[in-house]
Amino acid sequence: MPDLITPDLVALDADLGSDKTTVVRRLAGLVAGAGRATGADALADDALAREAQAATGLPGGIAIPHCRSAAVTEASLAFARLDPAVDFGAPDGPADLAFLIAAPAHGDADHLTLLTALARALVRPEFVASLRAAGSADEVVRLVQEVVAPEPAPAGAPAASGSSSAATAATPAAAPAADTSTTARRSLVVVSACPTGIAHTYMAADKLTAAAEGAGVDVHVETQGSSGSTPLDPAVIRAADAVIFAVDVGVRDRDRFAGKPLVQSGTKRAINEPDVMIREALAAADDPNARRVPGGAGGTDEPAASAGGRPGAATEIRRWLLTGVSYMIPFVAAGGLLIALGFLFGGYQIVNPDPSSADGNSYALNWALNNTFFNLPDVAPLEGLNDGFWGYLGAVCTVLGQAAFSFLVPALAGYIAYAIADRPGIVPGFVVGFVSVQVGAGFIGGLIGGIIAGFAALWISRWKLPVGVRGLQPVVIIPLLATLISSGLMVVVLGRPLAAALTGLGNWLNGLTGTSAILLGIILGLMMCFDLGGPVNKAAYVFATTGLAAGSGAPLVIMATVMAAGMVPPLAMALSTAIRPKLYTPAERDNGKAAWLLGASFISEGAIPFAAADPLRVIPSMMLGGATTGAIVAASGIELRAPHGGIFVFFAMSNALLFALAVVIGMVVGAIAVTIAKSIGRPKADAVPEDAVDMAHAHNAAPVTQPARA
Repeated sequence: MPDLITPDLVALDADLGSDKTTVVRRLAGLVAGAGRATGADALADDALAREAQAATGLPGGIAIPHCRSAAVTEASLAFARLDPAVDFGAPDGPADLAFLIAAPAHGDADHLTLLTALARALVRPEFVASLRAAGSADEVVRLVQEVVAPEPAPAGAPAASGSSSAATAATPAAAPAADTSTTARRSLVVVSACPTGIAHTYMAADKLTAAAEGAGVDVHVETQGSSGSTPLDPAVIRAADAVIFAVDVGVRDRDRFAGKPLVQSGTKRAINEPDVMIREALAAADDPNARRVPGGAGGTDEPAASAGGRPGAATEIRRWLLTGVSYMIPFVAAGGLLIALGFLFGGYQIVNPDPSSADGNSYALNWALNNTFFNLPDVAPLEGLNDGFWGYLGAVCTVLGQAAFSFLVPALAGYIAYAIADRPGIVPGFVVGFVSVQVGAGFIGGLIGGIIAGFAALWISRWKLPVGVRGLQPVVIIPLLATLISSGLMVVVLGRPLAAALTGLGNWLNGLTGTSAILLGIILGLMMCFDLGGPVNKAAYVFATTGLAAGSGAPLVIMATVMAAGMVPPLAMALSTAIRPKLYTPAERDNGKAAWLLGASFISEGAIPFAAADPLRVIPSMMLGGATTGAIVAASGIELRAPHGGIFVFFAMSNALLFALAVVIGMVVGAIAVTIAKSIGRPKADAVPEDAVDMAHAHNAAPVTQPARA
């Protein structure tokens, strides 16, 4: 396997700038100059985006900016001993040692394991001291290689501490028999996880392990990182006195720890204050009123904790709503596409009510119920519908699609409640969603009802009930009372006002023509392109999909407007990279090639890599293109009966050619706007900074001992 670090990736006693942005860009220049990345700018942008999530400065004068990047062709470590030191956000001051950990976007397990081994070594004072004392780049390379690829241990020697498994690496050596015979040792379990899964995950685990050893406490660690994870033994969890979650993301399979006293924070606090967290965990174990891991979590939807321990209100609300939407979208996709196929095979009248039916069933349902595949009618049931096999297949697809659509609002409400209260919120959430549909409150009622159901379930779950009835709390008491509260409020108080609001909104939409329709198209286009798959984008999408069951009219125009506008950002970026490739890094040009298909398929997220790297230029340009397309589609009255698929569901469009023309016009507008914006005040992306080139050449000859030429 190629070496992670070589002498030309080392800068000793070098002035790389006065701020961390400059340092990261200079280190990225070393990696690109060594031929291990396709572009310094793309790598630096990815590392700085990770830096924006949480500072990478560590106590003791260390900084470890790191990222996975599509620009990285070979896993690499760039090291600088900084003079002067630069502030990377550590609590004790600036850093004089900086490692840029650059991993490929889809790095193999071996490389990721080596990168995490380095991160764990940085918590050892003797290793850090040896880096400060190193006299040459070759010596730094040797020191790093010794920790990331150590010599095999002699037979019978203890396993290395770099393992991410549960107990052997994390648990200290057994205490003397005299100690354990008089006092039972306390036991803690730790789960650590960070967004990248390379550095902070393992450093937090090792810091907590060292602190526990100093306190005479047994600790068992599960690192949910990029190099794999071995779940803790259930017996170890049962025996633990308390749990520490040092996480910046959700904890996988959190229900394993249900009922255990809990201390939770981000990985940064675990690295900076491990002793404090160990003391807090021991205190929680002795406190009957301490915070505990909720029962029956069952997933990974727990919010990522901030550096202070708990997420803010805005973050929580966003998480609730996006959880509901993310679980609802599969119902939308399946149901909408099935209905679209029903239109294709059976005819557009197939969803309308059957006037000959006493119970008001649709043509599709009556046809599917009254006939079988082996007894197909020779003619369609009514004029305008296809007959024979294709008509029957259209009827079946329509029935299945309508069945899937009936779960939209219940799923939205149910999983909003789930995000708030975990599993106890699912039943009251689904019920209040169903009730919302029955009383005419629709998806607005589902949103509000899901929040009410979640908080009702959460409140009841915190009741301190007698031991004899506590076992009934999650399976009987919470579902019963939370459903009664939330659905009762929906029927008695909220249903009529929300239904009236939804009816008024529908009447207003159906009456939109001319200038009003254009305004609505502009607004929806702006929303679809504002955050490219985020909450604003999803709000517009949900608004559109809830009207798909309609046979015709404004709801289907809204669906066409939303889909067309959402196709614009990836297509516009693809066109811009094609007409002005020198404005983009090689990695961005590759992303542009993939964006053609993503945009044509209505996957707005295809533009996210561009927006993340340059949001101030990209996002406004995309919004301009999306608003243009939205206005054209809405003004033209194009209808769409499928919720996804882009140009590939042309058969579900009332005017596919005009739809495609609107998308092309918006694509061109967006591409021209972003190309002009990127051409103003920014050097070409493929122009490697002069100082980075000079540093790379200098390292091939000797370590840098003075500031590089600016």
